[in-house]
Amino acid sequence: MRIDYLSMPVVTLGYNRYKKADSKHDAVIEVNIAYQGRRKVFSTRQRVFPNQWQHGRVVNRPDAQEINKYLDQLMADVKKVLNQMIEEGYIDIFAVPKYLSRLRCTLPDFFEFCEKRITVRQYGRAADSQERYDRFMRFLRSYGKIRDFSDITEEKIIQLDDYLKAKKMKAKSIWNNYHRFLNAFILDAISEGLIKKNPYKSLNIDKGEDQNGLDKCLTPEELKKIETAEICKESLLRVRDLFVFQTYTCLSYKDLRAFDSCKIQEEGEMKVYMGVRGKSHRGKPGWKFTVPMLQPALDILKKYGNKVPIISNQKYNKGLKKLAVASGIDKPLSTHWARHTGATLLLNVGVPMQVVSKILGHSSTKMTERVYAKLLDRTVVDAVNDVADKLV
Repeated sequence: MRIDYLSMPVVTLGYNRYKKADSKHDAVIEVNIAYQGRRKVFSTRQRVFPNQWQHGRVVNRPDAQEINKYLDQLMADVKKVLNQMIEEGYIDIFAVPKYLSRLRCTLPDFFEFCEKRITVRQYGRAADSQERYDRFMRFLRSYGKIRDFSDITEEKIIQLDDYLKAKKMKAKSIWNNYHRFLNAFILDAISEGLIKKNPYKSLNIDKGEDQNGLDKCLTPEELKKIETAEICKESLLRVRDLFVFQTYTCLSYKDLRAFDSCKIQEEGEMKVYMGVRGKSHRGKPGWKFTVPMLQPALDILKKYGNKVPIISNQKYNKGLKKLAVASGIDKPLSTHWARHTGATLLLNVGVPMQVVSKILGHSSTKMTERVYAKLLDRTVVDAVNDVADKLV
């Protein structure tokens, strides 16, 4: 950009640009550079509440002096970069963050940001979830084409999607194991003011959810094969018992871990288990579910002293692959299959959608319909096909 010596760049600190900060929500302090009617804004990576920002200084917090010192040094470095540009005969305010990063050697690139952020992302999660984050970071490191914040573009995301599709991966696997994690880190960076725009917002990445529960359920015949297969190994018997229990209760793995037989109540002639799905939002309880305890599930509880024969999710999923082979079923069983199988069995025998939705603990029947609508379409076709000869 040609230098206008009559109008030099103006550098200031800004705060709460989007007017969203309040007593419960902080906002990032930003550097504003204005020049020739154009403006460049970037984050200082310092977040404060409104009562902690007065007249361009941080106040009312123990580390205020330290933060102000950091901000003063940052402003001095920005002006130093601009002076270097002037000496070289040009001013590009949009290149200041890149030059500043080189000068300070403290601002991380996107990959470094993810490596630091992963500790927060993994906190409190199950071991298998933590491993999925580690696996994604290993991939991001080996992929190598998304490293800097400047790589967070629509074009780069499309390139990543094409790269994964070329490996013949299924759309759902691509989204769940790669895009979903990348998107999470991008949202974190946006929250810290390091990125302005999320490229995923304008892209239609195939999440592979069209089939959802439909492709992850066993037929009644296949379930019977699992229930009656001859299995001698004790550990595999435990896997089968857990899968059968999960199928007849439609519980998620997380709800299995939280299962408490003391919550089983007598409702007329049937025993019923009532709980709350583990998900919650801003301190509010999750969605309630009601599970009629069918006899196969009760038999398994009795076998294990009124406790669910729980094992780690990782061992459970590995054991299910072996169970499928031992039962003569050529399907990639996982913990989700039991929940979907149980729901589809109930729908197929005529249990109303509203009732199945309540058992699954879905927030609304719309969620249940979205997952199982195609299955019902297929059920209708199969049912009519069975009596087609009688209709003509």
